Amino acid sequence: MATFHFDLVSPERLAFSGEVDQVDVPGWEGDFGVLAGHAPLVAAVRPGILTIITGGQKQKVIVTGGLAEVSEDRLTVLADVATSIEELDRAQFADKIAELQEKLSEKEGSELDLAIARLDHYKSIQHELNTTAMH
Repeated sequence: MATFHFDLVSPERLAFSGEVDQVDVPGWEGDFGVLAGHAPLVAAVRPGILTIITGGQKQKVIVTGGLAEVSEDRLTVLADVATSIEELDRAQFADKIAELQEKLSEKEGSELDLAIARLDHYKSIQHELNTTAMH
């Protein structure tokens, strides 16, 4: 299988950089997989689980939003936050969900719609973490 270069960057650090077989990205317009030779595109990244596949091995990383850019021979994801499943503090993640839920009452209109969507994405991440073996 052909490989391509992938960089996952957050404000804190370079979370991943290397040659990969495939990356599955949680996009706001729908999840999408990137393989070598993918058509160029720029897409908004929603909170979700990004999967990096190299040599048959999967690495899962939680991202909380950002931007993905596919060019001729590379994929770059600029993530608001990128945390590997192993590094995730599940109690802190649950607290973040509670905080998002509490702040809903402060919002209205389209701001409320976006806040509900963000909360739903966080809950979906939590559900996946709690119900799968994450392999």
